[in-house]
Amino acid sequence: MAETSHDMIVIEGLHKLFGDIHAVKDVNLRIRRGEVVVIIGPSGSGKSTVLRCINHLEEPSAGSIRFDGVHLEDPATDINKVRTDVGMVFQQFNLFPHLTVLENVTIAQTKVRKRKEEEAKKIAMAQLERVGIPDKADKLPIQLSGGQQQRVAIARALAMNPKAILFDEPTSALDPEMVAEVLDVMLGLAKEGMTMVVVTHEMGFARAAADRVVFMDHGEVVEIDSPEVLFSQPKHERTQLFLNQILQH
Repeated sequence: MAETSHDMIVIEGLHKLFGDIHAVKDVNLRIRRGEVVVIIGPSGSGKSTVLRCINHLEEPSAGSIRFDGVHLEDPATDINKVRTDVGMVFQQFNLFPHLTVLENVTIAQTKVRKRKEEEAKKIAMAQLERVGIPDKADKLPIQLSGGQQQRVAIARALAMNPKAILFDEPTSALDPEMVAEVLDVMLGLAKEGMTMVVVTHEMGFARAAADRVVFMDHGEVVEIDSPEVLFSQPKHERTQLFLNQILQH
């Protein structure tokens, strides 16, 4: 299929090998602008690797990825420039421990986006407001709960005005009572029309926020459908087995 202007991310024939391990096998996926795609599957199924290939934190072994029309495999492409448009929120928060919350949300804006300090601070405060923690601006990361730190990480990604945000199991390092506050922020972003690709084990979030759910197993995309269909009438036995296991817990 030809790429359309509605496509933000187009993945074609993606393979990723780590030595003898074929982590991702022939993945084809397109994500439209404003779409929320949630990738689920057992540990080791290649979900996070697909995410890391989208912004070339991992080099694909074969296949192609286009982000907003730019071919990432083209030697002429400036990957760092593309990455400024792709927000990434990791499992670990990756905040600078010696910087305040405000400084953590400001630093990439001034260094990468070349914004003036005043403008960067204004944008940072607006995003801290958006994720519900403007009162934590002067705190250090160690003074925050895990859920608050992850919300700072989301604010940091948003402050760069990304065209899309990738979330790699953003709640898996959190205590259960902190998961909801992070998912609420993500749900809000989904409603605002942010293009999001989310790897998660949170099925409730997938049901509530996803336009489409992708089930992966052993490096392959097994099934893609709307949450309504995939959770209630999965077509593949592998999907059924996985959902039976995970939804019983």
